[in-house]
Parts: sequence; structure tokens; C-alpha cells
Amino acid sequence: MPELPEVETVCRGLSKALKNATITAVEQRRADLRAPMPHNLPRKLKGQAITAIDRRAKYIQIHLDGGSVLLLHLGMSGRMVIGKHDDQTGKHDHLVFHFNNGVTVRFNDPRRFGLCDLVNAQRIQNHPWFAHLGIEPLTSALTLDWLRQALRGRKTNIKTFLLDQRRIVGIGNIYASEALYRAGIRPTRSCGSLKPDEVTRLVTAIRKVLKAAIAAGGSTLRDYRKADGELGYFQHQFAVYDRAGMACPDCTCDIAKTGGIKRVTQGGRSSFYCATRQS
Repeated sequence: MPELPEVETVCRGLSKALKNATITAVEQRRADLRAPMPHNLPRKLKGQAITAIDRRAKYIQIHLDGGSVLLLHLGMSGRMVIGKHDDQTGKHDHLVFHFNNGVTVRFNDPRRFGLCDLVNAQRIQNHPWFAHLGIEPLTSALTLDWLRQALRGRKTNIKTFLLDQRRIVGIGNIYASEALYRAGIRPTRSCGSLKPDEVTRLVTAIRKVLKAAIAAGGSTLRDYRKADGELGYFQHQFAVYDRAGMACPDCTCDIAKTGGIKRVTQGGRSSFYCATRQS
């Protein structure tokens, strides 16, 4: 599933392609994805201009001059594909947006786990999709004091905490493993066991990993591509994720003795860590 860096990258690509553009037509090819799409969506969107495109958690927010926001979630395998009006469309292109600048954007979702809704901008924070969401990790909301308080006394392991969208949004499995490696913390540690200096390192590591991933265009492992069709490249910077049995960066261990990077399952998800560098 695309996580915060991938969704942020998509938003930036769409913003560049659709600056000041107006929707001239929308082709809606099915009534629903994971949930029903808004009634009469093509009619409601036609003639509206894009004023801004940004992100909340893993949701794409397309702000329109009519006072509405088009919300999109990519689900497990969704993509926003920027092209031209005469580009051939495929069977998994469920929404096709045409703009007055000659650009076409296709919402392609083979597994149909994505979401689409049209919301009044003044009521968006009360939308059911947003009601449970936690803080944004790249904003000033993620402070040392906030994280210390959130972790205090908790028996939950730190990896599971980082994946809890009710606490912090968008980090995801890959970036949780990578941030914990940089902070020198094992994913199996209980939240309440973290020392003040470890919490400090973790705040820094979360921000650095997410920013590095965004700069690299996200991580392409299976379906994800940027909106312009290019691959993300952060997977080439992985220190531990999906590298079980291998050496971590700058490793001085005897891999024959240590077995290299470890893989454990937590909450049905794979976690990766270095037993030497993470304690």
C-alpha cells in the first residue's frame, strides 16, 4: 500500500501538472470502488478549477474553486496516472479526469480497494475517514514531549505503535522499520521501555526517513509509480527492510555468526532489524 512518502510524491506530481487547470470532463466507469462513489460525480466536477492539491495522512485532497474537496485514497494498488487526452485507457482506469490544459489523469486501481468522495471544504475535518486519524509526522505536532507522553507506560511494541494511524499517520511498515534502525531501537521493544534519549533519536529518525523517501520519490516494490509513470527509488536506500540475512549498512558483524538482519512477524506484518545495532 502506498504510504505517506508515496502519496506525498503523487500529490506533488499532480500539483505540477494541474496548476490552475479546470476540469472539462470526467469519465466514471464504475459506481464504486471499496465504497460507492458520489452520486453524479462527473456533473458535479465539470467546470471546476483546481486551487490546490495536498495530502492528509494517505488521502489525496484536490481542492476545487467551488468550495469542495475531491478525496482520493489509492488503496492497495491504486495509481494516479498523468497523460494526454488521446492516451489509451485500460480496464482498471475507473475514473478519467480531463483538463483544459490538455492533461488527462487516470485513477487506475486493479484491486479496487481505493476510495473517492466529494466533500464540502468547511466540513472536511469531520469526514468519517478523518475522524480517527492521528498527528502528521512531518509537522510540528510530532514533538519530543508528545511522543514521550504517548509512549509512557504502554506495553505495546514500538513497531505496532508507529503503524497505528490513530496515533501517527502514514508511516507504514517500510518506514517504521527504517526509522527504528536509524534510532537504534528494536521493533519488539515495548513503548514504555524507551529511554528519553531513544525517544529523541526516534523523533529525528522518523522525520529523516520520511523526508529522504519523499526526496527519492517513494519506494517502488510492486505496483507503485509516481504520477508521471516513473519509479520511486527509496528502495535502493533500505538499511534493513526486506533484507533478512544480509548485512546492514557499515556492518562490522560476522554474518556467518550473527545471521545478518533479522525478520520477525508483528501483527501480521514483517519487521526487520539488526540485532547488533538495535537494542
